[in-house]
Amino acid sequence: MSKLDFVDTHVHFYDMQQPDLHYAHWQPDVDPPMIGKQMRKLGERNFVAEDFVALTREANVTKAVHVQAAIGSPDPVMETKWLQEASDRTGFPHAVIAYADLRDAAVEEVLARHCEYPIMRGIRDFSHGDYLVEPDFHRGFALLEKYNLRSSVAVQWHDMEKLRALAGKYPNVPIVVDHAGVPAARNSEYFGRWAQGITTAAQAESVVMKISGLGMGDHNWTVDSIRPYVLRCIEAFGTERVIFATNWPVDSLFSDYDTIVDAYTEIVADFTVDEQSAMFSKNAEALYEI
Repeated sequence: MSKLDFVDTHVHFYDMQQPDLHYAHWQPDVDPPMIGKQMRKLGERNFVAEDFVALTREANVTKAVHVQAAIGSPDPVMETKWLQEASDRTGFPHAVIAYADLRDAAVEEVLARHCEYPIMRGIRDFSHGDYLVEPDFHRGFALLEKYNLRSSVAVQWHDMEKLRALAGKYPNVPIVVDHAGVPAARNSEYFGRWAQGITTAAQAESVVMKISGLGMGDHNWTVDSIRPYVLRCIEAFGTERVIFATNWPVDSLFSDYDTIVDAYTEIVADFTVDEQSAMFSKNAEALYEI
């Protein structure tokens, strides 16, 4: 199976000993939803840019986008600073989706400081509650256009109508749906609801679907078990609004790196070479300007 050039659009680097950064999800007393105690394994070691470069040597990974990993740090801009240093040192990552609390009245100052670093490209706000419709969130979200930033969101099927409305209100802010809408169950009833949510999100032209992290809801996944989810995303969004990612190293708990990339490659084998290249690299390079 020949390998396509691959831009991995969702990776996490971390150093548990980094004094300025805190990783709440990887602490020894935390069991994140869908993953549980297994996540603690990741906190027992570090995963830095050099590790990613070594891991992906045979996978034709040409570029990578780092999505915020540090949670609970006193200053979220310190993660962007740390990642810029890694990029300067190793060439990876090529872009950063950083953290900021968009509901914070002082968030613009945080965005401006993030943007002092050349690899800064967007914001992932791990908000809670009904944030997609909150005026405070909208105020902060509107600033993303001013700073030429993308939004990265972990929105599930039942909130896709709210996401579509948000995209309609701010059409100049690209929105990336992480992890294929985070499908949390694997049965026909859930798939139907999830698929309708994907269709709803796709109606907003500024929304891009990131196919990644499918192992979080299907720890024993196979090519055949993830195929319907991958193809449904492509059907809804078209090959021009789909990007792929591994969610590494979180999905290392359920697979190895080449197995994920090879699975995606097999699933899209019937698309044209240009369509495959778009989904594996070209769309991401255009979206993140890398």
